[in-house]
Amino acid sequence: MKLEAELRKPGAIPTEVARMEFVIKPSSLGLILVARRASSGCGLCAVFLDEDQDALRHHLQDSFPGVSLIDGDAELDALATRVVELVESPARDVDVPLDMRGTEFQKTVWQALREIPAGSTASYTDIARRIGRPTAVRAVGHACATNALAVIIPCHRAVRSDGSLAGYRWGIERKRILLEREAASRAHPSFHGNHNQEQS
Repeated sequence: MKLEAELRKPGAIPTEVARMEFVIKPSSLGLILVARRASSGCGLCAVFLDEDQDALRHHLQDSFPGVSLIDGDAELDALATRVVELVESPARDVDVPLDMRGTEFQKTVWQALREIPAGSTASYTDIARRIGRPTAVRAVGHACATNALAVIIPCHRAVRSDGSLAGYRWGIERKRILLEREAASRAHPSFHGNHNQEQS
């Protein structure tokens, strides 16, 4: 019963599809874990950043309690490569299927984040106003902090009202680097960063 209750929390995987496949790839910002439900055609539900493979796996297990983790297939590996491309050049237009898991409020905030152009930022207050919830600034910050799709849902573009960098789930230094790369891409449209991985 406890497991079923956990799996029915917002963001959890239903019991009938309680398997998740994942791939871990290197990038200039550390290791990237990309995961989705183990069903053909499912979108990504997790993109995590860390320096340690075990920590990434444990974080995925903690985020989706009770789910069995399995190695990803070639299709997921290809999606993971596209995510790495986005990390290396976050202003790039990389379209990947998503399976966002959260409350309706969280999804509204995440969609608002995706509407912030690369090279731009918005304050938590601005985002709250944009979604029609001007008093929900703290809740907006919490939605950013619980975003499980790093870079794809660009919570790194959310800043304090004075423009300074607030906390970032994946580390404030990674946030700074991502914003710098986006600013460079906006200033020089042909710029795709010096960290692009070679394509096989």
